[in-house]
Amino acid sequence: MSASTEGNARAAGYTPHPYVGGRTAALRALAAWRMRWPGAPRVIVLTGNPGSGRSRLLTGFLMMCDPEYRKQLPIDDLDPATVPPDLPAPAVPSAAGRTAAQVLWLLADHFELAAGRTEDVFAELAALEEPVTIVVPDVDQAGPVRAAEEAARVVREVLTPLAATETVQLLADVPRELATELAGALPASQVQVIDLDAPEWADPKGLVLHAETALDAGSGAPELPYTTDPAARRALAEALAARAAGSRLTVQLAVQSLLMAPEGFDPADASQLPTSVGEALDLHARRLGADPQTLRLMLAPLAFAEGDGLPVQLLGTLANAVAGRDMSQDLADGMLLAAPFIQPVEPSSEDDEEGTGEDGTGEDAEAGAGADRALLRLMHPALAEEIRSGLPDVRDTQTRIAMALLEEVPQQDWAQADPYIRDHLAAHTLEAGLLPQLLTDPGLFAHADPVTLRAAIEAVPLEQLGAPARTYLRTAPLLTRSQASATLRAAFLESAFVEDGLAPYAEALHTRGFRLPWRTLWSVPLAGVRAVTTGSVAATGEDGRAVSRSVAALLVPEGTPGSRTLPAAADGARAPRDGTGAADGTAAGEDAGAVNGDGAAAAGGRTALLLHDLRAPEYVDADPSQVVQPSEEDRAAAPLGFSRGADYLRVWARADRRMVAALVSDSPVTDADLSPDGVLVVATERGVTARQILVAAPPAAPSVPAQRTGTTDADASHGLEGDHS
Repeated sequence: MSASTEGNARAAGYTPHPYVGGRTAALRALAAWRMRWPGAPRVIVLTGNPGSGRSRLLTGFLMMCDPEYRKQLPIDDLDPATVPPDLPAPAVPSAAGRTAAQVLWLLADHFELAAGRTEDVFAELAALEEPVTIVVPDVDQAGPVRAAEEAARVVREVLTPLAATETVQLLADVPRELATELAGALPASQVQVIDLDAPEWADPKGLVLHAETALDAGSGAPELPYTTDPAARRALAEALAARAAGSRLTVQLAVQSLLMAPEGFDPADASQLPTSVGEALDLHARRLGADPQTLRLMLAPLAFAEGDGLPVQLLGTLANAVAGRDMSQDLADGMLLAAPFIQPVEPSSEDDEEGTGEDGTGEDAEAGAGADRALLRLMHPALAEEIRSGLPDVRDTQTRIAMALLEEVPQQDWAQADPYIRDHLAAHTLEAGLLPQLLTDPGLFAHADPVTLRAAIEAVPLEQLGAPARTYLRTAPLLTRSQASATLRAAFLESAFVEDGLAPYAEALHTRGFRLPWRTLWSVPLAGVRAVTTGSVAATGEDGRAVSRSVAALLVPEGTPGSRTLPAAADGARAPRDGTGAADGTAAGEDAGAVNGDGAAAAGGRTALLLHDLRAPEYVDADPSQVVQPSEEDRAAAPLGFSRGADYLRVWARADRRMVAALVSDSPVTDADLSPDGVLVVATERGVTARQILVAAPPAAPSVPAQRTGTTDADASHGLEGDHS
């Protein structure tokens, strides 16, 4: 297959694809791949220069692969060799704006895999009885942070293993610098590289048709001599295509320029037709009597914009920062100048809505979220690269942008900041080399989109990060997995800071306006804790007098410093239950077993008890056999109850079953207990943490307790006295 097939297709009288307008050779190769034609490769790597039309070709091909959409196309009029068979639509996990992990888990969800780890996804795909077809577009736009270079990770961590999986038929749109790497990982017989700028895949006649269609007054172009006269239109289209060196983007920008502002354009003057994206910018500015550098400075904030686009209200601020002067008049007078190169964007739901993870408070959150915000972006990523490459110092420009964005945060209150600033300031400071200095404000950690912030932080060498940033980095998977609201993110981070010995950062989150569901009292990194229970024990005070102290009794391996093994005289005293938790959150499992005189637990291994103050970060030196647990009556009268699963807990008000707090753990929960006065003690594989539940709950009704229905609170730990029921 080669470019010569274009002429053959037209000679046969076939209609060009209505969206692609050509590319017959490439469409034939893709159709053969889709139908698994004998000799067709299992993997196709689609590549080309920015603006070569890769995305347009892939979109047009996928139109024919979708059973519903292809009904809207003139399939019978197209070259049959370009039409894929009528099969179920392939999986299409777009990489645009997504991390490598997100792309992979999109696939896992699509195919309903039971994988729990990334390597399991490839193993399960390899074990499928029938081959699966996967199309991955927009790899060049991968990642929520431009400077993090996520495209390379998508190729290495997702596409290369997929390509090596024999049950996967893969088509991927990959930047040229990564295409060779991906193709080189496979035997030549299994992979084909389609480079749209290579002579065998070039489509000069299709480019002329593309320009001619865009110039047609019947397609919406204004009525001008070269849009209404077919001969003039054809001549101009041929001249544009000849000058553009195969770049569809250059042709598109040139056409938009002359249609939006036709004044001063002479179609007979070839010097007014651009040969590159950069020349399209400069010719447009000169034709309108403007300085090309002024146009580039006006567009520069959009060239650095992250995410879906830049809010209109920030355009002037950032233009001033980039230019180092007041650009307000240039912007006011220059909308016609900039119009051919920008486009409005509908705000995504992620921009408008804060996460609503289970925090039990019904809060949604952010003052700046949900506001109507008009977003702008450049017409194409290649346009952004052209503008960035023309600046003398990209890092210095990003520094000025970052400083300007920081100044737009009212009183440095992240709750009041524009969502763009909250979510994308880290990306700007990353490219400026300033991100580690930014990562000291726990308020930003809580308010920023965790996917974006995590991607930015992971791009910084670990040794350059301070302790708060390292705490955030280890907590980020929990924040993204739980899809937590800003309030719940703050609560998770508050506990994480206490766990890592960063109490001032935890305390700071209580001063940032969040209604946190708890205050973390203490955390100890004790591995191997099998069970916990709350209670009180007689101890000696500082004045030598006996006092009663609230404690958490922890069942730990024998030999743990500070622990005590119950003596045989304890007469078969029983340790707290193992309580692994049933799937519905109610308690399951048997007692951990009686502790005999040798300290051997029936559940296996030798165990002992360690007492920790319930409210203070210190251990208690007292006889564990003297611990007094709350009675069943005390627990029933408490205003709060809890339920739990393998890695989560919910605390709820007994009076109305209203959930007041939800905790998701990043390691399995081994046991938990809730004291009558609302201190939640949770043991995980990492350690033990105590949290005072802060959300006020109505007092329990004094009447007869209601019958339990649905998910109940975890069975109370039977503690040292055992379950004698």
